[in-house]
Amino acid sequence: MSRLFLSLVLLCSTLLAAHAEPVRYMLEANKSSVGFIYHFNGAPTKGSMPVAKADLAIDFAALHKSTVHILLNVRKARGGFIFATQALREKSVLDVSNHPQIRFVSTKFSRTPTGAKVVGMVTIRGVTKPLILNAVFYRQKGTMPKDLSKLSILLTGSISRAAFGATGYPKLVGDRIDLRILARIRQVE
Repeated sequence: MSRLFLSLVLLCSTLLAAHAEPVRYMLEANKSSVGFIYHFNGAPTKGSMPVAKADLAIDFAALHKSTVHILLNVRKARGGFIFATQALREKSVLDVSNHPQIRFVSTKFSRTPTGAKVVGMVTIRGVTKPLILNAVFYRQKGTMPKDLSKLSILLTGSISRAAFGATGYPKLVGDRIDLRILARIRQVE
């Protein structure tokens, strides 16, 4: 009898998961940060860039149905100190005058032992390339164990700035840019 009950519960939960729709979330921009680390003269240096717009839909029962679309405001990027900020915005690096936004659009979500792998396409300086981000989801402080209405997501990954033509100051700045994005999100009602 207990096997039959367990089988019915598993079947029902599988059917529900198959018909579940992704839940829309909105970014709490004032509580989120898009950070990056680059090497300036060999020393790790932190920078940041604000999110201009985010469209997120997450389905924890069927993670592959999830989608993310993010626009970053390159005009307000910070390089860690004033001269680095000015250089970051120049034509030889991010070319803010011609490319005021960075766009990321997910193409695939998959589970990992610690969270999710988010595969997508990122457009920097008008050049679009694949980008893989590792995501770890956390419930926000003060929420109940099964409450997914308010979450924090830590996204990490790396890009080559040269792959996007952002080659300015090669003797001072390394090619690899490490990304560390902390997004605080809440369900759209």
